[in-house]
Amino acid sequence: MDRIELIAPCHFGLEAVLKREILDLGYEIARVDDGRVTFYGDAAAVCYANIFLRTAERILWKVGSFHAVTFEELFDRTKDLPWETYIPKNGKFWVAKAASVKSRLFSPSDIQSIMKKAMVRRLQERYHLEHFPEDGAPYPIRVFLMKDEVTVGIDTSGVSLHKRGYREVSGKAPITETLAAALIMLTPWRKERILVDPFCGSGTFLIEAAMMAADIAPGMNRSFTAEKWTNLIPRKLWYDAAEEAGDRIRDDIQADIQGYDKDRSVIKIARRNAREAGVDHLIHFQERDVRELSHPKKYGFVITNPPYGERLEEKEALPELYRAFGDSFRKLDSWSAYLISSYEDTEKYFGRKADKNRKIYNGMLKTYFYQFQGPKPPRRGKDAGVK
Repeated sequence: MDRIELIAPCHFGLEAVLKREILDLGYEIARVDDGRVTFYGDAAAVCYANIFLRTAERILWKVGSFHAVTFEELFDRTKDLPWETYIPKNGKFWVAKAASVKSRLFSPSDIQSIMKKAMVRRLQERYHLEHFPEDGAPYPIRVFLMKDEVTVGIDTSGVSLHKRGYREVSGKAPITETLAAALIMLTPWRKERILVDPFCGSGTFLIEAAMMAADIAPGMNRSFTAEKWTNLIPRKLWYDAAEEAGDRIRDDIQADIQGYDKDRSVIKIARRNAREAGVDHLIHFQERDVRELSHPKKYGFVITNPPYGERLEEKEALPELYRAFGDSFRKLDSWSAYLISSYEDTEKYFGRKADKNRKIYNGMLKTYFYQFQGPKPPRRGKDAGVK
Protein backbone atom coordinates (compact mmCIF):
# COMPACT_ATOMS: atom_id res chain seq x y z
CA MET A 1 0.00 0.00 0.00
CA ASP A 2 2.57 2.54 -1.09
CA ARG A 3 -0.11 4.82 -2.53
CA ILE A 4 -3.42 5.26 -0.75
CA GLU A 5 -6.33 7.68 -0.97
CA LEU A 6 -7.17 9.79 2.04
CA ILE A 7 -10.31 11.88 2.53
CA ALA A 8 -10.26 15.05 4.62
CA PRO A 9 -13.71 16.49 5.48
CA CYS A 10 -13.90 20.21 6.27
CA HIS A 11 -16.40 23.03 6.75
CA PHE A 12 -18.51 23.75 3.68
CA GLY A 13 -17.06 26.73 1.82
CA LEU A 14 -13.49 26.23 3.05
CA GLU A 15 -12.34 23.44 0.73
CA ALA A 16 -9.82 25.72 -1.03
CA VAL A 17 -8.08 26.51 2.27
CA LEU A 18 -7.72 22.80 3.12
CA LYS A 19 -6.55 22.02 -0.41
CA ARG A 20 -3.72 24.56 -0.05
CA GLU A 21 -2.71 23.03 3.30
CA ILE A 22 -2.55 19.54 1.79
CA LEU A 23 -0.48 20.76 -1.15
CA ASP A 24 1.88 22.53 1.28
CA LEU A 25 2.41 19.17 3.02
CA GLY A 26 3.53 17.82 -0.35
CA TYR A 27 0.60 15.56 -1.23
CA GLU A 28 -1.27 15.27 -4.52
CA ILE A 29 -4.93 16.28 -4.69
CA ALA A 30 -7.25 13.63 -6.15
CA ARG A 31 -10.49 15.63 -6.09
CA VAL A 32 -12.34 18.38 -4.28
CA ASP A 33 -16.01 17.97 -3.33
CA ASP A 34 -18.37 20.02 -1.20
CA GLY A 35 -17.13 19.64 2.35
CA ARG A 36 -14.14 17.38 1.66
CA VAL A 37 -10.82 17.04 -0.15
CA THR A 38 -9.44 13.68 -1.32
CA PHE A 39 -5.69 13.30 -1.77
CA TYR A 40 -3.02 10.67 -2.40
CA GLY A 41 -0.38 9.71 0.13
CA ASP A 42 1.18 6.78 1.95
CA ALA A 43 1.00 5.42 5.49
CA ALA A 44 3.15 8.31 6.72
CA ALA A 45 0.63 10.74 5.23
CA VAL A 46 -1.95 9.51 7.76
CA CYS A 47 0.37 10.65 10.55
CA TYR A 48 1.37 13.97 8.99
CA ALA A 49 -2.17 14.90 7.95
CA ASN A 50 -3.56 14.24 11.42
CA ILE A 51 -0.79 16.11 13.21
CA PHE A 52 -0.22 19.06 10.85
CA LEU A 53 -3.49 19.95 9.07
CA ARG A 54 -5.24 22.86 10.80
CA THR A 55 -8.51 22.95 8.83
CA ALA A 56 -9.46 19.26 8.35
CA GLU A 57 -12.15 17.78 10.58
CA ARG A 58 -10.73 14.26 10.40
CA ILE A 59 -8.70 12.00 8.08
CA LEU A 60 -10.34 8.96 6.49
CA TRP A 61 -8.46 6.10 4.83
CA LYS A 62 -10.52 5.42 1.71
CA VAL A 63 -11.49 1.77 1.30
CA GLY A 64 -13.50 2.19 -1.90
CA SER A 65 -16.48 3.70 -3.70
CA PHE A 66 -19.34 2.26 -5.72
CA HIS A 67 -22.86 2.90 -7.06
CA ALA A 68 -25.85 1.56 -5.12
CA VAL A 69 -29.57 2.27 -5.35
CA THR A 70 -30.90 -0.78 -3.42
CA PHE A 71 -29.92 -2.31 -0.09
CA GLU A 72 -29.04 -5.51 -1.92
CA GLU A 73 -26.54 -3.58 -4.04
CA LEU A 74 -25.20 -1.85 -0.92
CA PHE A 75 -24.65 -5.23 0.75
CA ASP A 76 -22.98 -6.83 -2.29
CA ARG A 77 -20.71 -3.89 -3.12
CA THR A 78 -19.68 -3.48 0.54
CA LYS A 79 -18.91 -7.20 0.72
CA ASP A 80 -16.73 -6.87 -2.41
CA LEU A 81 -14.38 -4.43 -0.66
CA PRO A 82 -11.08 -5.93 0.66
CA TRP A 83 -11.82 -5.51 4.36
CA GLU A 84 -9.25 -8.12 5.38
CA THR A 85 -6.56 -5.79 4.06
CA TYR A 86 -7.38 -3.31 6.82
CA ILE A 87 -9.11 -5.12 9.69
CA PRO A 88 -7.28 -7.92 11.55
CA LYS A 89 -9.04 -10.94 13.07
CA ASN A 90 -9.47 -9.26 16.46
CA GLY A 91 -10.22 -5.77 15.10
CA LYS A 92 -13.25 -3.90 16.46
CA PHE A 93 -15.23 -2.55 13.50
CA TRP A 94 -18.54 -0.76 13.08
CA VAL A 95 -20.13 1.85 10.81
CA ALA A 96 -19.81 4.89 13.05
CA LYS A 97 -21.63 7.30 10.75
CA ALA A 98 -23.59 7.26 7.49
CA ALA A 99 -24.61 10.41 5.65
CA SER A 100 -26.89 10.46 2.59
CA VAL A 101 -27.60 13.35 0.23
CA LYS A 102 -29.83 13.13 -2.84
CA SER A 103 -29.66 9.32 -2.79
CA ARG A 104 -32.32 6.63 -2.91
CA LEU A 105 -30.82 4.99 0.14
CA PHE A 106 -31.28 7.55 2.88
CA SER A 107 -31.84 5.81 6.23
CA PRO A 108 -28.55 6.09 8.19
CA SER A 109 -29.43 3.29 10.62
CA ASP A 110 -30.35 0.86 7.83
CA ILE A 111 -27.20 1.76 5.86
CA GLN A 112 -25.06 1.18 8.95
CA SER A 113 -26.68 -2.15 9.79
CA ILE A 114 -26.48 -3.59 6.26
CA MET A 115 -22.88 -2.51 5.74
CA LYS A 116 -21.82 -4.05 9.05
CA LYS A 117 -23.45 -7.36 8.06
CA ALA A 118 -21.66 -7.27 4.69
CA MET A 119 -18.32 -6.63 6.37
CA VAL A 120 -18.87 -9.52 8.80
CA ARG A 121 -19.77 -11.86 5.93
CA ARG A 122 -16.63 -10.91 4.01
CA LEU A 123 -14.34 -11.34 6.99
CA GLN A 124 -15.99 -14.63 7.96
CA GLU A 125 -15.11 -16.01 4.54
CA ARG A 126 -11.56 -14.66 4.55
CA TYR A 127 -10.64 -15.55 8.15
CA HIS A 128 -12.74 -18.74 8.34
CA LEU A 129 -14.29 -17.55 11.58
CA GLU A 130 -17.93 -17.61 12.65
CA HIS A 131 -17.59 -15.02 15.42
CA PHE A 132 -15.11 -12.19 15.93
CA PRO A 133 -13.77 -11.24 19.38
CA GLU A 134 -13.52 -7.53 18.40
CA ASP A 135 -11.23 -6.93 21.37
CA GLY A 136 -8.40 -5.38 19.38
CA ALA A 137 -7.78 -1.95 17.85
CA PRO A 138 -10.83 0.07 16.73
CA TYR A 139 -11.61 0.57 13.03
CA PRO A 140 -14.61 2.96 12.83
CA ILE A 141 -16.13 3.17 9.34
CA ARG A 142 -17.67 6.30 7.85
CA VAL A 143 -19.75 6.33 4.67
CA PHE A 144 -21.04 9.13 2.42
CA LEU A 145 -23.82 8.68 -0.14
CA MET A 146 -24.10 11.42 -2.74
CA LYS A 147 -26.45 10.93 -5.69
CA ASP A 148 -26.31 7.15 -5.21
CA GLU A 149 -22.49 7.10 -5.18
CA VAL A 150 -21.19 5.47 -2.00
CA THR A 151 -17.78 6.41 -0.58
CA VAL A 152 -16.39 4.32 2.26
CA GLY A 153 -13.50 5.21 4.55
CA ILE A 154 -11.98 4.17 7.88
CA ASP A 155 -11.63 7.01 10.38
CA THR A 156 -7.98 7.41 11.34
CA SER A 157 -8.56 10.37 13.68
CA GLY A 158 -11.15 9.27 16.19
CA VAL A 159 -12.18 12.40 18.06
CA SER A 160 -12.63 15.26 15.58
CA LEU A 161 -9.43 17.14 14.74
CA HIS A 162 -10.89 20.41 16.00
CA LYS A 163 -10.27 18.94 19.46
CA ARG A 164 -6.68 20.12 19.82
CA GLY A 165 -6.61 19.35 23.52
CA TYR A 166 -6.27 22.91 24.84
CA ARG A 167 -9.93 23.90 25.12
CA GLU A 168 -11.68 21.79 27.73
CA VAL A 169 -13.81 24.74 28.77
CA SER A 170 -15.43 27.14 26.31
CA GLY A 171 -17.14 30.50 26.60
CA LYS A 172 -20.51 31.26 25.07
CA ALA A 173 -21.10 30.37 21.40
CA PRO A 174 -17.58 29.04 20.75
CA ILE A 175 -16.16 28.79 17.26
CA THR A 176 -14.38 25.52 16.48
CA GLU A 177 -10.61 25.46 16.26
CA THR A 178 -10.61 24.21 12.66
CA LEU A 179 -13.02 26.93 11.52
CA ALA A 180 -11.05 29.62 13.33
CA ALA A 181 -7.81 28.47 11.70
CA ALA A 182 -9.41 28.42 8.23
CA LEU A 183 -10.84 31.92 8.62
CA ILE A 184 -7.47 33.29 9.72
CA MET A 185 -5.94 31.69 6.62
CA LEU A 186 -8.49 33.55 4.46
CA THR A 187 -7.04 36.85 5.66
CA PRO A 188 -3.65 38.40 4.84
CA TRP A 189 -2.65 38.31 8.53
CA ARG A 190 0.88 37.13 9.26
CA LYS A 191 2.75 36.79 12.53
CA GLU A 192 4.50 40.14 12.04
CA ARG A 193 1.15 41.97 11.98
CA ILE A 194 -1.04 43.10 14.90
CA LEU A 195 -4.10 41.01 15.68
CA VAL A 196 -6.96 41.92 18.03
CA ASP A 197 -10.15 40.00 18.83
CA PRO A 198 -12.55 42.29 20.77
CA PHE A 199 -15.02 39.42 21.39
CA CYS A 200 -12.39 36.82 22.18
CA GLY A 201 -14.53 34.47 24.28
CA SER A 202 -12.48 31.35 25.02
CA GLY A 203 -9.66 32.73 22.86
CA THR A 204 -9.86 30.36 19.91
CA PHE A 205 -8.98 32.83 17.12
CA LEU A 206 -6.02 34.18 19.06
CA ILE A 207 -4.72 30.79 20.18
CA GLU A 208 -4.93 29.39 16.63
CA ALA A 209 -3.11 32.48 15.30
CA ALA A 210 -0.41 32.18 17.96
CA MET A 211 0.05 28.48 17.17
CA MET A 212 0.50 29.40 13.51
CA ALA A 213 2.99 32.11 14.43
CA ALA A 214 5.05 29.70 16.55
CA ASP A 215 4.58 26.86 14.01
CA ILE A 216 3.00 24.59 16.62
CA ALA A 217 1.32 21.65 14.89
CA PRO A 218 -2.35 21.49 15.93
CA GLY A 219 -2.36 17.74 16.57
CA MET A 220 0.92 17.29 18.40
CA ASN A 221 -0.63 17.09 21.87
CA ARG A 222 -3.42 14.59 21.22
CA SER A 223 -3.87 10.97 20.19
CA PHE A 224 -5.45 9.35 17.13
CA THR A 225 -7.33 6.12 16.52
CA ALA A 226 -4.89 4.98 13.83
CA GLU A 227 -1.97 4.99 16.28
CA LYS A 228 -3.25 1.53 17.30
CA TRP A 229 -3.24 0.22 13.71
CA THR A 230 0.15 -1.47 13.86
CA ASN A 231 -0.94 -3.77 11.01
CA LEU A 232 -1.14 -0.72 8.70
CA ILE A 233 1.08 2.03 10.13
CA PRO A 234 4.44 1.29 11.82
CA ARG A 235 4.82 3.14 15.14
CA LYS A 236 8.01 4.73 13.85
CA LEU A 237 6.00 6.81 11.37
CA TRP A 238 4.06 8.41 14.22
CA TYR A 239 7.26 9.06 16.15
CA ASP A 240 8.88 10.66 13.08
CA ALA A 241 5.93 12.98 12.48
CA ALA A 242 5.73 13.97 16.15
CA GLU A 243 9.47 14.59 16.27
CA GLU A 244 9.28 16.86 13.23
CA ALA A 245 6.40 18.74 14.83
CA GLY A 246 8.52 19.32 17.93
CA ASP A 247 11.53 20.44 15.90
CA ARG A 248 9.47 23.02 14.01
CA ILE A 249 8.26 24.93 17.08
CA ARG A 250 9.69 28.45 17.23
CA ASP A 251 10.15 29.57 20.83
CA ASP A 252 11.99 32.73 19.88
CA ILE A 253 9.20 34.64 18.12
CA GLN A 254 7.40 37.75 19.35
CA ALA A 255 3.87 38.72 18.43
CA ASP A 256 1.30 41.47 19.08
CA ILE A 257 -1.85 39.41 19.63
CA GLN A 258 -4.55 40.76 21.93
CA GLY A 259 -7.93 39.56 23.13
CA TYR A 260 -10.70 41.52 24.84
CA ASP A 261 -13.94 40.43 26.45
CA LYS A 262 -16.16 42.28 28.90
CA ASP A 263 -16.77 39.08 30.89
CA ARG A 264 -14.00 38.53 33.45
CA SER A 265 -14.80 34.82 33.88
CA VAL A 266 -14.47 34.27 30.12
CA ILE A 267 -11.06 35.98 30.09
CA LYS A 268 -9.91 33.54 32.78
CA ILE A 269 -10.98 30.64 30.57
CA ALA A 270 -9.15 32.14 27.58
CA ARG A 271 -5.94 32.53 29.58
CA ARG A 272 -6.18 28.93 30.76
CA ASN A 273 -6.72 27.68 27.20
CA ALA A 274 -3.72 29.68 25.97
CA ARG A 275 -1.54 28.13 28.68
CA GLU A 276 -2.70 24.65 27.70
CA ALA A 277 -1.80 25.41 24.07
CA GLY A 278 1.63 26.71 25.07
CA VAL A 279 1.07 30.19 23.63
CA ASP A 280 0.05 32.27 26.66
CA HIS A 281 3.31 34.25 26.37
CA LEU A 282 2.24 35.43 22.88
CA ILE A 283 -1.26 36.69 23.75
CA HIS A 284 -2.36 39.59 25.96
CA PHE A 285 -5.89 39.13 27.32
CA GLN A 286 -7.78 42.00 28.89
CA GLU A 287 -11.22 42.60 30.39
CA ARG A 288 -12.49 45.30 28.04
CA ASP A 289 -15.69 46.28 26.22
CA VAL A 290 -15.75 46.61 22.43
CA ARG A 291 -16.34 50.34 22.89
CA GLU A 292 -12.79 50.52 24.25
CA LEU A 293 -11.26 48.89 21.16
CA SER A 294 -8.09 50.85 20.36
CA HIS A 295 -4.44 50.45 19.40
CA PRO A 296 -1.68 53.04 18.87
CA LYS A 297 -0.21 51.37 15.77
CA LYS A 298 -1.46 51.19 12.18
CA TYR A 299 -2.18 48.36 9.75
CA GLY A 300 -3.53 45.91 12.29
CA PHE A 301 -6.20 43.23 11.99
CA VAL A 302 -9.41 42.59 13.83
CA ILE A 303 -10.55 38.97 13.41
CA THR A 304 -13.55 38.07 15.52
CA ASN A 305 -16.72 36.10 16.13
CA PRO A 306 -19.17 38.64 17.61
CA PRO A 307 -22.51 37.61 19.16
CA TYR A 308 -25.10 36.43 16.62
CA GLY A 309 -28.17 36.84 18.81
CA GLU A 310 -29.55 33.32 18.51
CA ARG A 311 -31.89 34.01 21.43
CA LEU A 312 -34.53 36.72 21.07
CA GLU A 313 -33.43 38.77 24.08
CA GLU A 314 -29.85 38.79 22.78
CA LYS A 315 -30.93 39.74 19.27
CA GLU A 316 -32.58 42.91 20.55
CA ALA A 317 -29.19 44.12 21.79
CA LEU A 318 -27.35 43.47 18.49
CA PRO A 319 -28.00 46.79 16.69
CA GLU A 320 -26.32 48.78 19.47
CA LEU A 321 -23.52 46.22 19.83
CA TYR A 322 -22.63 46.22 16.12
CA ARG A 323 -22.97 49.99 15.94
CA ALA A 324 -20.52 50.39 18.85
CA PHE A 325 -18.16 47.90 17.18
CA GLY A 326 -18.27 49.86 13.91
CA ASP A 327 -17.72 53.20 15.68
CA SER A 328 -14.66 51.84 17.51
CA PHE A 329 -13.24 50.25 14.38
CA ARG A 330 -13.45 53.48 12.36
CA LYS A 331 -11.04 55.07 14.83
CA LEU A 332 -8.41 52.47 13.97
CA ASP A 333 -6.67 54.22 11.10
CA SER A 334 -5.72 51.85 8.25
CA TRP A 335 -6.87 48.64 9.99
CA SER A 336 -8.74 45.69 8.46
CA ALA A 337 -11.62 43.82 10.09
CA TYR A 338 -12.79 40.25 9.46
CA LEU A 339 -15.84 38.93 11.27
CA ILE A 340 -18.07 35.87 11.03
CA SER A 341 -21.74 36.32 11.86
CA SER A 342 -25.21 35.03 11.02
CA TYR A 343 -26.72 38.42 11.92
CA GLU A 344 -28.41 39.65 8.73
CA ASP A 345 -27.98 43.36 9.58
CA THR A 346 -24.24 43.19 10.26
CA GLU A 347 -23.25 45.69 7.55
CA LYS A 348 -26.14 48.04 8.31
CA TYR A 349 -25.20 48.56 11.94
CA PHE A 350 -21.45 48.16 11.51
CA GLY A 351 -21.81 51.18 9.25
CA ARG A 352 -19.96 49.94 6.19
CA LYS A 353 -20.51 47.54 3.32
CA ALA A 354 -18.02 44.68 3.33
CA ASP A 355 -15.38 44.64 0.60
CA LYS A 356 -15.84 40.86 0.39
CA ASN A 357 -18.43 38.50 1.78
CA ARG A 358 -18.11 34.72 1.94
CA LYS A 359 -20.88 32.26 2.87
CA ILE A 360 -19.71 29.60 5.32
CA TYR A 361 -21.63 26.96 7.23
CA ASN A 362 -20.76 26.83 10.91
CA GLY A 363 -22.27 23.40 11.54
CA MET A 364 -25.83 23.75 10.23
CA LEU A 365 -25.86 27.52 10.78
CA LYS A 366 -25.41 29.67 7.68
CA THR A 367 -23.00 32.48 8.43
CA TYR A 368 -21.08 35.09 6.45
CA PHE A 369 -17.44 36.02 6.73
CA TYR A 370 -17.44 39.80 6.31
CA GLN A 371 -14.15 41.30 5.13
CA PHE A 372 -13.56 45.02 5.66
CA GLN A 373 -10.16 45.62 4.12
CA GLY A 374 -7.81 48.43 4.99
CA PRO A 375 -4.83 49.64 2.95
CA LYS A 376 -1.70 47.56 2.65
CA PRO A 377 1.24 48.76 4.76
CA PRO A 378 4.20 50.30 2.92
CA ARG A 379 6.93 47.82 2.08
CA ARG A 380 9.65 47.84 4.68
CA GLY A 381 12.92 49.40 3.59
CA LYS A 382 11.58 50.36 0.17
CA ASP A 383 12.79 53.94 0.35
CA ALA A 384 16.10 52.90 1.81
CA GLY A 385 16.74 50.41 -0.96
CA VAL A 386 16.59 47.42 1.35
CA LYS A 387 15.54 44.24 -0.45
